[in-house]
Amino acid sequence: MRIPKVKCMTRTGTILSFAWVVRRAGYLAFSPIFLWAVLGLGLGSIVGSGLVYAEQNKAFTIVGVNVDITSKSSADARQKALADGQKRAFERLMRRIVISDDLAMVPKLTKSEIDEYVLDFAVANEKNSPIRYLAELTYRFKAAEIRELLRGLEIKFAETLSKPVLLLPVYEAVAAKSLWDNPNPWRDSLAQQLPSEGLVPITLPAGDLRDIGIIGPEQAIAGDEALINAIGLRYGLDRVMVTHASLSAGAGGRPALRVRVVSYGPDKRAGKLTFSTNQKRDETIKGLIQRAARLTIAKIEDRWKADNLLQFEQDSVVAVALPISSLTEWVEVKRRLNRTAVIQKLELVLFSRNEARINIYYLGDEEQLSLALAQADMRLSQVEGNWELRLTGAARRRGGVSGEQFGE
Repeated sequence: MRIPKVKCMTRTGTILSFAWVVRRAGYLAFSPIFLWAVLGLGLGSIVGSGLVYAEQNKAFTIVGVNVDITSKSSADARQKALADGQKRAFERLMRRIVISDDLAMVPKLTKSEIDEYVLDFAVANEKNSPIRYLAELTYRFKAAEIRELLRGLEIKFAETLSKPVLLLPVYEAVAAKSLWDNPNPWRDSLAQQLPSEGLVPITLPAGDLRDIGIIGPEQAIAGDEALINAIGLRYGLDRVMVTHASLSAGAGGRPALRVRVVSYGPDKRAGKLTFSTNQKRDETIKGLIQRAARLTIAKIEDRWKADNLLQFEQDSVVAVALPISSLTEWVEVKRRLNRTAVIQKLELVLFSRNEARINIYYLGDEEQLSLALAQADMRLSQVEGNWELRLTGAARRRGGVSGEQFGE
């Protein structure tokens, strides 16, 4: 089912509406900066037809595509390298946004077909010889066209980038549990599998004396939230995942690894992941652990995608109040909203000295919208029966609301 287009006000009608708002908030009528903020920032969001994305979603940018091609000439090597880089960038994009089980449904496109989905590309560290070409490429893909491609193929996908996650790798074998000890084969294997371009940025703690003093393996497995929050705070992260891998005897006496992942933090939707995998024939224990690490990262990514699938069949709108104290805060909030994947359009309804009222058109339900906003350090909550949107403390600490205050 296609999303119906929403009728928007005409340019003249919009200007008159905003002028009325300025007159109504009389104490702001003589502020040129305020008038610019209302007309310049508000107008761009609601004039036009259809539901559009205001900014290019970062999920559609693929960086660090390294190419190294040798051919009959430098020009021919460059042409082949760009074609190869473009194909690999497209494949990396699909792995980023499509759930693993559905990747087989993505067609193998030719270079000319992929051309239709490329917005632009950049070249860095370019080197060439008479027969060789090396470079590092960055590709930006057309978000709307990629969405239409996947929707036409009935492939579900997600675009919301998660806030960074801290992974605590606890390894258990023969009743001995290790987190910071060396060796920790579970930690080493996870470190090799950390995704460089997924929707869930994952990091591992340093494992230094400060980390050791904050939490141990027993507390991590037991789910001591105070200590888990403390280790997250040390790294400036509010989401921590404890990954507990336990080696034991499986079916037929072959070694098996049971993995349990528990997520802690403000996002309770992530919940738990549990799976077991047995050692394959001719597979070493090290190989078993490495394979389980790959599965763990893939399952974390897929769980996040499943929770953030774009639900084009369910389009919604919510009216929210946004308390603001400065132009900088308004600009920052609008920037973050425009980069939120599930949001289709923003409509500015009222703008005054200390509050903006906006309509947010989005895909999915309120829970999914709230989760997506949280990744941009914004909190959507109900206050006395009305929806209110605020920047969280994390955004404020990064200076998101500092700047020039409104004045008369």
